[in-house]
Amino acid sequence: MNQAAEAQGIRAVSSGRVETLMLEGELLEKDLTQLCEELGLRMQRGLRNVVLDLAEVRHLDYRGVKPLVARAEAFRKAGGDIKLSGLSPYLAAILRAAGAHDVFELYPHMNDARAAFALARAPFV
Repeated sequence: MNQAAEAQGIRAVSSGRVETLMLEGELLEKDLTQLCEELGLRMQRGLRNVVLDLAEVRHLDYRGVKPLVARAEAFRKAGGDIKLSGLSPYLAAILRAAGAHDVFELYPHMNDARAAFALARAPFV
């Protein structure tokens, strides 16, 4: 992650083919736009599976949700996905208000979201 992203309160943890971005604080529209740009750079480098952990996010500007939805659609077209974890009821309500409640898979904990990627790749017997 670049220094600007780390300064925004974004920490990244890679585990196999899944990268988890742990976000914190208040995410304004400009912060979400920068996050989308960062996700685009990661996708260009070959990353396809991302978990956005929002457990430490207090507020999310609904105006930044639409670009995030577009970025998730781009990941899906490339064969990956963006999953969300740790949403408070307040953040879930913001996603609903922005019309994105059914766009993302939501998980209570980042480990659950990471495990969902592994299950999606598991061969059926």
